Amino acid sequence: MVMGNNRAKGNAAETIAAEYLTENGYNILERNYYIRNAEIDIIAENGRYIIFIEVKSRSSLKHGMPSESVTKAKQKSISTAALTYLQKIGKLDYAVRFDVIEILKIDTAYHINHIKQAFDFIM
Repeated sequence: MVMGNNRAKGNAAETIAAEYLTENGYNILERNYYIRNAEIDIIAENGRYIIFIEVKSRSSLKHGMPSESVTKAKQKSISTAALTYLQKIGKLDYAVRFDVIEILKIDTAYHINHIKQAFDFIM
């Protein structure tokens, strides 16, 4: 039951992030792109970039900022999935960016922090 609740919270955060991105001129290409054991929450396009976005949310800062949970292992996993996606669509020459969107829910308000170029490609 708790895992389902966490997944529901994650889906809600990803929806908030996707709405934020759309409102700011991004074109959402994919949500929850899975390969093997890797997932990219949102893949978007903006100008000449394809952006691979990890969404992290928290309702408290007790355990630090949400972006702090995007470990090197998670970055590598996202990078691997991003390369597979680019190969699939045949656009290996596109400029890419890896962003993190933090969503903090304080009381009933959501606070969004979009960290552009949060990390580099890792193999």
